[in-house]
Amino acid sequence: QVQLVESGGGLVQAGGSLRLSCAGSGRTFSMYIMGWFRQVPGKERESVASISASGKTTSYAESAKGRFTISRDNAKNSVYLQMNSLKPEDTAVYYCAAKAKPGQSPYDYWGQGTQVTVSS
Repeated sequence: QVQLVESGGGLVQAGGSLRLSCAGSGRTFSMYIMGWFRQVPGKERESVASISASGKTTSYAESAKGRFTISRDNAKNSVYLQMNSLKPEDTAVYYCAAKAKPGQSPYDYWGQGTQVTVSS
């Protein structure tokens, strides 16, 4: 089992940057595919970015491409989301998640979320 704790959220002006961190527990963290998601009240949760277990492969939502970068440090059991050129529409609760199986399989473990607010 993996426990995930996000941090790094906050209030930032449009055009600014934030770096989210997600710390995972367990010796098998390096075996999991990791993802960042976000959700606005009243809307469905959406995928932002994902990274393979090795860190060699990443993918991004169209809204994140060119502005966000996902990375991981398996030695520290951590995954990161560097967010640049933030826009008010990036305001949401951001969650990290882990899954063991690739493809369309669901994520197995979720963090509690961290609020990101971008002011105009």
